Amino acid sequence: MAKEILGYIKLQIPAGSANPAPPVGPALGQKGLNIQDFCKQFNDSTSKLEKGAPIPTVITAYKDRTFVFITKKPPVTFYLKKAANIKKGNGTPGKSLLGKVTMSQVREIAKEKLEDLNAYDIEEASKIIMGSARSMGMEVV
Repeated sequence: MAKEILGYIKLQIPAGSANPAPPVGPALGQKGLNIQDFCKQFNDSTSKLEKGAPIPTVITAYKDRTFVFITKKPPVTFYLKKAANIKKGNGTPGKSLLGKVTMSQVREIAKEKLEDLNAYDIEEASKIIMGSARSMGMEVV
């Protein structure tokens, strides 16, 4: 028989650096889960990824106080900022341009994120990435 689900917890945690401090500790503590156990498993599973990359994580908490978690790829904005060598998005998108990304960089990001995006092929995913770049105040050349 399947385990009874207590709830889902969605967090964005830096790769390889989960610790009991907020937001991880309070979110898991409310469901009665073992925080140290989660931190150890998460850090082990993300050790091969770029240190500090924000990793969207969905944790499924069960009534018997066990859990499983699924990690996804970092957000598109992380890849775009990395490609354009900028630290933060534009405060006034549409009025001023902050950085530039090339079409080849957009395709690389689309290949990386294809499984997480709502697209069937690289061209459709590229359009999604281009839209995100424009909304951040970047120019696609």
